[in-house]
Amino acid sequence: MSVQYIHTDNAPQAVKANGFLYISGQIPVDPATGSVVEASYSIQTKQSMANLAAILKEADLTFADVVKTTIFLTDMAHFPEVNEAYAAFFEGPCPARACVEVSRLPKDVLVEIELVAAC
Repeated sequence: MSVQYIHTDNAPQAVKANGFLYISGQIPVDPATGSVVEASYSIQTKQSMANLAAILKEADLTFADVVKTTIFLTDMAHFPEVNEAYAAFFEGPCPARACVEVSRLPKDVLVEIELVAAC
């Protein structure tokens, strides 16, 4: 099995193995400042997705290559807001997805998103 680690200055790492890219969960940290963005589900979703986009780009992939995502929320009541911000990053059908409510996320953010893309 061939394993390749993908790093970018804009977001944490990913691992490419067996034709797939596995990206670690992304929280809404602005890579320019290192700070968590405004505490809104929509804004934090957009930043998490932007961080994922930076890693996909580093691996020469796009959201069109994504096959599975997992979204972690601290309050499922905000799912419609998150879903709208999330869906804007895809130009066709969204990939398979799980969305779960959790009691707490790193740095007390509201949203964390991880994904798997086909290479």
